[in-house]
Amino acid sequence: MTPRPALNRSLLAFAGLVLLGGGLLILFAGLDVYRRHDLVPPAGWPLTTPNDVLLGSADRARWSSQGWWWWPAVIAVLALVALLALWWLLTQLRRGHPGTLPVGGTHPQEGVELRDRALSDAITAEAGALPGVEEAAVRITGGPAQPRARVMLTLTPQGEPGVVLDALHAGPLRTASRSTGSPPLPTEVRLQVAHHKPQRAQ
Repeated sequence: MTPRPALNRSLLAFAGLVLLGGGLLILFAGLDVYRRHDLVPPAGWPLTTPNDVLLGSADRARWSSQGWWWWPAVIAVLALVALLALWWLLTQLRRGHPGTLPVGGTHPQEGVELRDRALSDAITAEAGALPGVEEAAVRITGGPAQPRARVMLTLTPQGEPGVVLDALHAGPLRTASRSTGSPPLPTEVRLQVAHHKPQRAQ
């Protein structure tokens, strides 16, 4: 279990509990559950009848007497919380890589996990050493259940695309599949040829 998924689940659980508690509190008050079922809420319990409000006139006057800064501060804090929640949501949506991959085909909670960055670095190093390849870059995308590999190869002027692709499949990609014990990764390969400086004729 990696720290990031654990943190995400903890935040989701906390937010869910807060929303569930607030929803039940409003629902019980709106349906007048306490009076209908002869329930006695704890002392100081908010929203016990349909006519209750979260902040009454006395409470609003009391908090307003704190100074001119009180309501701007409350609005600023709420706006900050909303922006942080939006940032966290966008971070989750923008994440386009699996994070970790199970090794040996076992379930992540029962086996060993490999970070996608470590796998991409290993493929990059091996692909960059292939004959006819000047530079390589590899990125693992998709989810943990269906990871994919995006490979960008910069060929030398003498590099042959067909030969390089065969070597990539038989070398780095097969090594990655054998090392992780998983089926071969669906791979998208992009090729480009390195620009070489013209040589001056003597």
